[in-house]
Amino acid sequence: MGLALAGAWAAACGPTRAAAAAAPAPGVTALGPRLALLRGYGGNVTLLTGPAGPLLVDGGSAPHAAALLSAVTAHSGARQVPVLFNSHWHPEQTGANERLGRAGARIIAHENTKLWLSSDFESPWQKRHYTPVPRAALPNDTFYTTGSLVHGGERVDYGYVLQAHTDSDIWVFFRDANVLVASDLLAVASYPVLDYVTLGWIGGLVTANKTLLDLANADTRIVPGLGPVQTREDLKGQLDMLLVLQERLYTLLRDGRSADEMLAAHPTREYDARCGDPELFIRNAFRGMSAHVRQIPVIV
Repeated sequence: MGLALAGAWAAACGPTRAAAAAAPAPGVTALGPRLALLRGYGGNVTLLTGPAGPLLVDGGSAPHAAALLSAVTAHSGARQVPVLFNSHWHPEQTGANERLGRAGARIIAHENTKLWLSSDFESPWQKRHYTPVPRAALPNDTFYTTGSLVHGGERVDYGYVLQAHTDSDIWVFFRDANVLVASDLLAVASYPVLDYVTLGWIGGLVTANKTLLDLANADTRIVPGLGPVQTREDLKGQLDMLLVLQERLYTLLRDGRSADEMLAAHPTREYDARCGDPELFIRNAFRGMSAHVRQIPVIV
């Protein structure tokens, strides 16, 4: 992957980082007659309304759960949420689980989301210790590969991608509305996060982005984990950037470079002005590549 392609996608991170870094005020963006994006609750939440009651993809963070559910009621007119998807295990996506689980909601997620939410472990890059969540907060409808349902007349497909942002990531596709929820598989105005502690890594994120690209068409609206709705072209921009960075980082790893030496080599140089400080991305990429070294063609 040469510098020509890198230069062509130097703006792959979209708007300036400063614009995306400010915490958004709570708000609603219409995605169709019955679909909306709720922002400002710790993470993006996609809401489907209709006769079967609200369906949510992600539930924001726990401190925002009460406000989020009030907003859902205000927007939908319903007090109960029968279905909630967790796009992965992170607390910015699972903060409403306990409230909705206790109320009887069907919580759909990959099995690994349930496993991580049930676990006691350290996350050094976050400087955080995780303990098991209450039983009511655990997903109660888990899957391993793909699934589909019809909710209030809307077809909702969903599927798992292998170790990418984490090892629990799923996509959710509202086929009729042509809205694809990518969550943190797609970053806006920043480098994507590679959570190596739960087996996320750059090679898997590249593959996941290719999967999403195949699902989408030119008219698909894509919901990221944070920030405004994106397009297929935005997703392609991130994938092209990742392909450039993947080649450079694989080469540096093959040459025996440490994480500090990778940082000193400035492999992200043409993207930093738009995506911000690359240190976390590079350090996490190093740890993730080290854990997946047998899957790196230039080394094996």
